Amino acid sequence: MLKKLLTMKNDSTQKTLIVALLLCLVCSIIVSASAVGLKPIQEKNKTADIKKNILDVAGLLNDYTDIDAEFENIEARIIDIDSGDYTNEVDVQVYNQRKAAKDPAMSQRLNADSDLAKIKRRANFATVYFVKEQQQTRLIILPVHGYGLWSTMYGFIALEPDANTIYSLKFYEHGETPGLGGEIDNPDWRELWQGKKIVDEDNNLKLEVVRGKADPGSTNLPYQIDGLAGATLTSKGVSNLMQYWLGQNGFGPFLNKLKKENS
Repeated sequence: MLKKLLTMKNDSTQKTLIVALLLCLVCSIIVSASAVGLKPIQEKNKTADIKKNILDVAGLLNDYTDIDAEFENIEARIIDIDSGDYTNEVDVQVYNQRKAAKDPAMSQRLNADSDLAKIKRRANFATVYFVKEQQQTRLIILPVHGYGLWSTMYGFIALEPDANTIYSLKFYEHGETPGLGGEIDNPDWRELWQGKKIVDEDNNLKLEVVRGKADPGSTNLPYQIDGLAGATLTSKGVSNLMQYWLGQNGFGPFLNKLKKENS
């Protein structure tokens, strides 16, 4: 066939089509082989990035941090979100909550009334992280996500051992407008979360991002964070996702059990 192809005229339509077809076939083989070959590297990089962001929200990341070595002080556990109990139904080393949320066998569809975070489906299990110091829990880190103005925002929230006081917040993936909703990355805004409370003394969920500035004289000030200027919908999205994930349809049952263990 090659000999026949070479004998064809260069301006032949048939030769042009055959050459184009062969070129496409060779390119597709190269691309497929590259994708398969690079997949382990990509997965390793994703795992390293998650570790990096967890260390960041825990205040353990700097330019000289050995990520793997520092992560040895962090314990990962799988919980059943509905019950708040620890579970061994999935392997903590390989479990991917984002993938599970897309699998009907591993997740549940949310109705519009309860879906404050606008995520449509929620995985049945979640990976939670405990930052340890001398075998004691120093921080509890929870994965959170929800829709803002343009995108789904993925992040981690770190809580003090009382399971009610916020230590830090970090969004590591989103597509919000730079300079507006994108200010959820701003260290100054992130700092506003530190020390805020999730629930009041009666265990009522009170945490919220307000529109504009929180009132310094309000009795709700311990639970309120200033909204982002010019980004009302992103601010509302952050508030909604926090109320969902820290409420009874999210990590509420798990946090309540932690509080009972600590009382």
